[in-house]
Amino acid sequence: MWMLRSLRVFLVARTGSHPAGSVLRQSPQPRHTFHAGPCLYASASSKELLMKLRRKTGYSFVNCKKALETCGEDLKQAETWLHKQAQKEGWSKAAKLQGRKTKEGLIGLLQEGNTTVLVEVNCETDFVSRNLKFQQLVQQVALGTMMHCQNLKDQLSTYSKMQWLMPVNLALWEVEASGSLEGFLNSSELSRLPAGPDREGSLKDHLALAIGRLGENMTLKRAAWVKVPSGFYVGSYVHGVMQSPSLHNVVLGKYGALVICETSEQNANLEDLGRRLGQHVVGMAPLSVGSLDDEPGGEAETKMLSQPYLLDPSITLGQYVQPQGVSVVDFVRFECGEGEEAAETE
Repeated sequence: MWMLRSLRVFLVARTGSHPAGSVLRQSPQPRHTFHAGPCLYASASSKELLMKLRRKTGYSFVNCKKALETCGEDLKQAETWLHKQAQKEGWSKAAKLQGRKTKEGLIGLLQEGNTTVLVEVNCETDFVSRNLKFQQLVQQVALGTMMHCQNLKDQLSTYSKMQWLMPVNLALWEVEASGSLEGFLNSSELSRLPAGPDREGSLKDHLALAIGRLGENMTLKRAAWVKVPSGFYVGSYVHGVMQSPSLHNVVLGKYGALVICETSEQNANLEDLGRRLGQHVVGMAPLSVGSLDDEPGGEAETKMLSQPYLLDPSITLGQYVQPQGVSVVDFVRFECGEGEEAAETE
């Protein structure tokens, strides 16, 4: 044995090799590392631009980085490039999803001065209707409709009662006399409207963007707008309100109503009165205004003024309104998704 050990020591000294297994106990060779440089990491200014574009547009970091590289780190051009790319993807996705039922969605209400608009935008699921991106689309539709209404140059002198030319998903309201501004926009008319202040393209373009982002079929169903002269007031109510601090003055919900009233004197409670009348329209779903002379019961149950008042069924709505110093001229009622089930049945 001592001769074998001596031979082993001699071989190690002669060749510089190591005994079997000793390699496992050696310290690993140090690895070469790359030093961070401008080719591998974005500069601080590039990172700042990337974060800014990401916050402003909501697109992924990968897409924002590609946009900045494509546009030579020009923030405005990168934003435009992103929207164009997203729109292309949105149109493609919209074509694939076309025909899928859109029973859910939201009603949007916007009031500015003597002008009020009510819009309906539909999607496939309630889950998407609660998404901020979808709610922002409804807001954009309301703003676009408001801008359309405010750009009309007709002079207001009186309010004329609106008459439906077609059933619920109709095209326009007929105006009985000149001087009043009110109307209805169907889906195709609504889609063609400009998107509103500080936004490029049409509402249809923004619809495509939303479809591309959220992956559901969506439709711009309809919009109603009313602009009243002095001596008239538009009461409003939205049921199932969804609050969002980023939506400013637009109120969202599942039902919405406008009630146009004529008032001969200043009434400090007009806002509260208008809200109560709107609640009644949403809850009782009248088909016409009727008159104070209508007797309750029978066909009069579909006439607003002869219906039992929603908040006090012991009296009719006419009996509630009469002492208030106002007269109900007209109303509009939107229920999200109405007409879809009837269409399916047919």
